[in-house]
Amino acid sequence: MEKAVFGAGCFWGVESFFREVPGVADAVSGYAGGTVPNPGYKQVCSGTTGHAEAVEVTFDPAIVSYDKLLDIYFANHDPTTLNRQGPDVGSQYRSVIFTMTPQQAIEARKKVEQLTAAKRFKRPIVTAVEPFRNFYRAEEYHQRYFEKNGLPSCHVQMPD
Repeated sequence: MEKAVFGAGCFWGVESFFREVPGVADAVSGYAGGTVPNPGYKQVCSGTTGHAEAVEVTFDPAIVSYDKLLDIYFANHDPTTLNRQGPDVGSQYRSVIFTMTPQQAIEARKKVEQLTAAKRFKRPIVTAVEPFRNFYRAEEYHQRYFEKNGLPSCHVQMPD
């Protein structure tokens, strides 16, 4: 098993769409990339900790490749809006890929270059590719939020 960490706005929807991917063993909502150890939701929402709402994806690379996870990631959020997704505004909602290995960093940057060259989006991609520093699991009520509350996902697939 390998891990990947993605930030794409509110973690509830990100967790939800990754959970549906064959080969993904787990997707956990949390906070990544900040400077405050073990932050809570209110701290992260203040925008002062440097963390992004993120999802840690545990996957079997024999079933789903990291490249395929990148395709799913870019198809399920708007990577062209700086520090926001829909109505959620702030650096905690930024589009960011936290890479666990040098190979993940190469693949993530290559994917951004490919999507840019293909003019996949009308505006420039602002997704940051950063080395993984930390991930803190969010409070339990955030885990599997849509399942627990019988709600549909808030993320919509980007048009082709």
